[in-house]
Amino acid sequence: MHKSANSTTTTPAKAAAALVAGRVLMGLAPLGYVFVPVLSAAIAIRMPHGMGLSFSNSTTATVASDVICRPRLAEGMGYFGMATALASAIAPALGLSLMEGLGFRALYAAAAAIAAAGLVLFSLVRAPRPSVPKKRLDLRTIINRDSLPATVTMLVFMFTFGALENFVAIFAAQRSLPSGSIYFLVMSAMLLLVRVTLGKLVDQRGEAFFVYTCNAAMLVAFLLLALAPNVVTYVASAMLAGYAFGGLEPSLQSMAVHAATSQTRGSANSTFLCGYDIGYGLGGGVAGTFITGAGYSAMWAIMSLACVASIAAYVAWARRSDTSFSKALFGR
Repeated sequence: MHKSANSTTTTPAKAAAALVAGRVLMGLAPLGYVFVPVLSAAIAIRMPHGMGLSFSNSTTATVASDVICRPRLAEGMGYFGMATALASAIAPALGLSLMEGLGFRALYAAAAAIAAAGLVLFSLVRAPRPSVPKKRLDLRTIINRDSLPATVTMLVFMFTFGALENFVAIFAAQRSLPSGSIYFLVMSAMLLLVRVTLGKLVDQRGEAFFVYTCNAAMLVAFLLLALAPNVVTYVASAMLAGYAFGGLEPSLQSMAVHAATSQTRGSANSTFLCGYDIGYGLGGGVAGTFITGAGYSAMWAIMSLACVASIAAYVAWARRSDTSFSKALFGR
């Protein structure tokens, strides 16, 4: 049935198709690990799995930014990001519990079921249909230059999160600390608390406060693991990491997209999420290299320097960007 220009319609066809394709790939890939339990096949399946994640992340974030009113963008993206970050924090705990209790097959089956549930939920989504002219595929339109300052700041920070998600559980087991699932549960609780209160503060104070304090919190979280690993500091590290990730990601994502038009919001989100994923992936690989060469304590200490680099990138480039909330609010 035809609807007026001001009415709410389903998500645009291309975005919907990309998200559906992404969810299907994310559901089928885990089943591939079950039925083809060979390392070479798993590596091959992992590639479309990553494509599915990329499709899903960029399209859902774009739909979210489309429906949020501009004056409350950071608040709205904070609520949206709460779901993403909670999933990132809870998934390792859930995965470890399933793997330890029921084995890998149950883990992969649960992953496929969750992807299917996401597809069902997406069928209920309604969003505006922005008018986007057709353009030829061009690298200059794929990479949104206005979002690069926020993207680079987040990319560097994500080295720390990549190290945490890949190695904190192994580190805890070696040091007789509470399980990695406990770390991620504490982190998730803190993250939820931060996300509930975050958005309005970004709209009112700008992103700079969170760039500085969140990077400082993650720096301390890593140094606690490196220098004084015991039960108390382990839990404190999880709380600090929850604040850091819970505060920084929505602040910078809001910064990346708030100046974008309806035609460029997709590329702004995609650029930001590419930086997010690149930092996360490289962080795990770099951390593994440091562990092999110098051990866990040295790795935590060295990887904490990513927080210093993230602040440096923000101060040198991002805070002066036209997309900065802080510049708009305080003229910096």
